[in-house]
Amino acid sequence: MLALSRSLPLSEPDTRYAEVRHRTEALCVPLETDDYQVQSVIDASPPKWHLAHVTWFFETFLLKPFLPGYRPLDARYERLFNSYYNTVGPFHPRAQRHTLSRPTVAEVYEYRAYIDQHMVELIARCAPADRATVEERLTLGLNHEQQHQELLLMDIKRNFFANPMYPAYSDMPSFGSRESVPMRWLDFPGGIREAGYAGTAFSFDNEQPRHKVLLRDHRMASRPVTNGEYLEFMHDGGYGRPDLWLSDGWGAVTERRWDAPLYWISTGGTWHEMTLSGLRPVELSEPVCHVSYYEADAYARWKGVRLPSEAEWEVAVGGAPIDGNFVETARYHPRPAAGLHDHQWYGDVWEWTASTYSPYPGYKAMAGALGEYNGKFMANQFVLRGGCCATPQSHMRATYRNFFYPHDRWPFTGIRLSADG
Repeated sequence: MLALSRSLPLSEPDTRYAEVRHRTEALCVPLETDDYQVQSVIDASPPKWHLAHVTWFFETFLLKPFLPGYRPLDARYERLFNSYYNTVGPFHPRAQRHTLSRPTVAEVYEYRAYIDQHMVELIARCAPADRATVEERLTLGLNHEQQHQELLLMDIKRNFFANPMYPAYSDMPSFGSRESVPMRWLDFPGGIREAGYAGTAFSFDNEQPRHKVLLRDHRMASRPVTNGEYLEFMHDGGYGRPDLWLSDGWGAVTERRWDAPLYWISTGGTWHEMTLSGLRPVELSEPVCHVSYYEADAYARWKGVRLPSEAEWEVAVGGAPIDGNFVETARYHPRPAAGLHDHQWYGDVWEWTASTYSPYPGYKAMAGALGEYNGKFMANQFVLRGGCCATPQSHMRATYRNFFYPHDRWPFTGIRLSADG
């Protein structure tokens, strides 16, 4: 059962539900019909699929078990829009999502409307005996859709980058050139601390339980690494020095011919980067973005330091307000630090940690199919913290554990340094 002590109150029927569902569709407004079908790489999914999958989630885990007399709009959608829930049933292969020209975009929006209509009905007439479980699953479903709002923007950017026209999703102006705020070291004492979620609002099961961690004295950088600083690593031959790389990382560099962050293109001797507003010159003061764990680790080694553990990051953030450059700014791009006291803990770029994505002591996955949501991915991945410019602000917490494979670069991923005290 989802560890959750406070959920979306059904006494306020569909306000939050409507807000989240509308936000997803609003993110698709700039798309042309042709854009909905593109899947440039296996990691990225077509926007149309995202719209349908989050809808499938509500249908599968709420409407089918809890709304008496519910009948699916199309029973074939159960297979087409299941992502990876083996306990639900078979699913269409991820690498072939781009082949689904049917249902059409219009039909997917009809599917969303159909599910929304029945979700409002469920919320209004939920049986008292089911209320607690429905609240939990409804809240999980909304947070799941918020995750896919970020994935939508990640995948749109990856799909547009595959197009040699480098189309723009948004015409938002750049932040402009700024002087880089000097990086400082922030000192943190060691000792026995606590990490993990212990509040009364929503959290994912992988953030629990609260537990003790032992930290050594350490330092953390006052802001993420900038493009300008990362360029120094590149100019020093960082991508050509095997001594800086983990073995798997060096394999990725040589096999995939990495020589810069994803979305960087050298034209006429000048580096440009693909943004959701099109191709632009690399701004030196902005946080470096779209680097893998391997690149983050190699950069830290080059600097003679390391990446922070997720416990160090969480304790360092403490009770800092969850302010920053999130998706609500509609910039969809990391911003330069604004001042010496703007540590950019939240927003802008997800920050790689040196911590593998593993269960906390005492972790218990949810029962049934929803147990596949987080627990089954706890292998071969690393934890990232802090959210990014594509993350909904209301979705973020100090304890939020994002995770990706160490070679992944299409998320909005960046670097914050740490060192022993």
